[in-house]
Amino acid sequence: MPAKTFSTPVLVVGAGAVGALLALELARHQVPSVVIERSVAPAAYPKMDCYLSGRSMELLRRLGLAGAIREGGVDPEHSTDLLWAQDLGQPPVLVWHHPSVNQMRQRYAAVNDGSAPAEPYQRVPGSLLEALTRDAARRHPLIDVREGWTFADLASEAGGVAATVVDPGTGTRHVIEARYLAACDGAGSTVRRCLEIPFDEWSTPTEHLSVHFKSADPVLRRHGRAFITIVARGLTLVSHDERDTWIGIVRAPVDEPLTTDPMGLVQERLGVDLAVDEVLGATRWVGSLAIARTYGKGSAYLVGDAAHRFYPVGGHAVNTGIADAVDLGWKLAALVSGWGGARLLDSYEAERRPVALFNRELCAGLVEVWRRFERLAAAGVSREHLAGILEQDVHQIDNLGVHFGQRYADSPVIWHERGDAPSWHWERITPTTWPGTRAPAVRLRGGGELFDRLGAAFTLVDLSGRGMGAPLVREANGRGIPMTNLVVDDLAVRACWERDLVLVRPDQHVAWRDDSPPADWGTVLDRVTGQEPTRTRHVPALLAGQTRA
Repeated sequence: MPAKTFSTPVLVVGAGAVGALLALELARHQVPSVVIERSVAPAAYPKMDCYLSGRSMELLRRLGLAGAIREGGVDPEHSTDLLWAQDLGQPPVLVWHHPSVNQMRQRYAAVNDGSAPAEPYQRVPGSLLEALTRDAARRHPLIDVREGWTFADLASEAGGVAATVVDPGTGTRHVIEARYLAACDGAGSTVRRCLEIPFDEWSTPTEHLSVHFKSADPVLRRHGRAFITIVARGLTLVSHDERDTWIGIVRAPVDEPLTTDPMGLVQERLGVDLAVDEVLGATRWVGSLAIARTYGKGSAYLVGDAAHRFYPVGGHAVNTGIADAVDLGWKLAALVSGWGGARLLDSYEAERRPVALFNRELCAGLVEVWRRFERLAAAGVSREHLAGILEQDVHQIDNLGVHFGQRYADSPVIWHERGDAPSWHWERITPTTWPGTRAPAVRLRGGGELFDRLGAAFTLVDLSGRGMGAPLVREANGRGIPMTNLVVDDLAVRACWERDLVLVRPDQHVAWRDDSPPADWGTVLDRVTGQEPTRTRHVPALLAGQTRA
C-alpha cells in the first residue's frame, strides 16, 4: 500500500486514560482529533490500581464518565484503608483509616458551604479506567482512534507538525499532519525523545515487580479489609476488587531478569502460607520522581506520564495526568476554533508544571514513609515506636486540600488580584473564588449541582440580581468567544462565591471576578483567552443565551 498523508487539527499520541480524555475534551468543544495507539487493547495488568480523587471525578463528570466509572469501580461501601504490618502473621502495627465513598457522600451531604466537592473519590482498576475512556473515544464521531498504529518520528513544519506513523496492517509508513500534537504516550514517551526534552530526575529510579493473582484464602483478610497492606518485609499488597483479585508489589533487583517464580517472591514477603488460585500475570516497571524540563516544543506538548513520573502511591500520577489533559484540551480547542491566543498554550506549562513539582514532593514524602517503615522494622524497632511514628503521617490520606486546592498563581491567562490570597489547608477545601482557584461546588436550592449548570466553555456566573452579566456575555460572544450567561439566585452560592460576577473557565477554575463590570471588559477577555491586547474592539454585540439557576 502506498504511503498516505492525513490531516487533523490535533494528533494525540497514546490512547491510555490521559490520551483518551484529552481527545474527549477536544470533542466537547467540537474539535476533531486523530488518536494513535500502539496497543490494540488496554493493558490487562497495570502496575497498580487507580485512586481517582474527587477532583478528578468532577472533571470526569463534565465528560459524562463519572457514572460508568463508579459502576465499574470498587463498591462504594468499602473503605480505603492502609494497613501497616510487619508481616501478615502478626496483628497490624497501625491502620490508616480512609472513609468509604458512601461515608464521604454522607459527610458532604451535611454541608453546602463550598467546603465539600461535587464528587467523592473512586477506586477503579487501572485497566478498566483505560477501557472505559478508550471506548468513549472510539464511540465519539469527532475522534478517529487508530489502534495498533505506532508513532515513529516527528518533524516540525510551518503551522504545525508532521508525524510519521506505521500502519499495523501493511507496515506502511504514513504521515499525519497536525496543527498540534499532544504526547500522551507514557513515561517512556517516544515523542519526548524526538523533541529532545530531558527529564529532571529527583532520585535514583528503582525497579519493581507487580504480580497479579487470584486468591480467596482468608489469611489475606485476617486483619480486616484494606485497600493497601504495607508489609515491612518489602511488599505492598493491593486489593484489586475487594473480592479475590490482588496485586503484590516488590522491589526487583536492578538488571536481573524477571524471576521465574514471582508469586513465590510475594509469598515469601507476606510471611504466611497462602493458597493461590491463579497467577494472572507479572509486570516489571520503573519507579521514579521526574519532571520534564519543559512541557512543549513548537506545536507539540507533553501530557500525563510523558511530562512527569511518580511512584503509584497517593494517586498523584493519574490525577495529575487527568487535570493535564483537561487543561491542555480546552486550550488547544480554543486555538483551533479561533477564539484563543498563543498565550493560552504558554499557560499550559505555567499552570500544570508547578502542580507536578508540588505533587512530586508529596509523592516523595509518602514513598519515604514506606521506606522508613521497612528500615525501622528491619532494625528491630518496637511495634509501639513504629505505630507512634506512623501516626505522625496519617495526614497523608486526609488531603482534600491537595487535590482541590490547586491555584494557578502565575498563570498568564488569569486576571490576578492584589492582596493576600486566602489561606490553604492540607486537609480541607477552602471555598473561594480567588482567581486561579477551582470554584466552590454548591448544591442549588432547586436541586442539582451548580457545576452541572456551567457551560462547556466560559461561564459568567451572575449573582448581582441586576442582570449585569448579560451585556458582558454579548460582547464576548460578539468576539467569537463561547460564553454562557448563568444567572444565579441562591443564598448558598452567594455565601461562598464572594463576588457578583465570576468568570469560570472550562476546567472550573476562576479566570476573573468583580462586583461590577470592568471599565474595559475587552482587556479582561484578551487576558483570559490568551490574546495580545487589542486597541479597537468595535464589534457587533450578539445576543447570548441566558440561563437561570
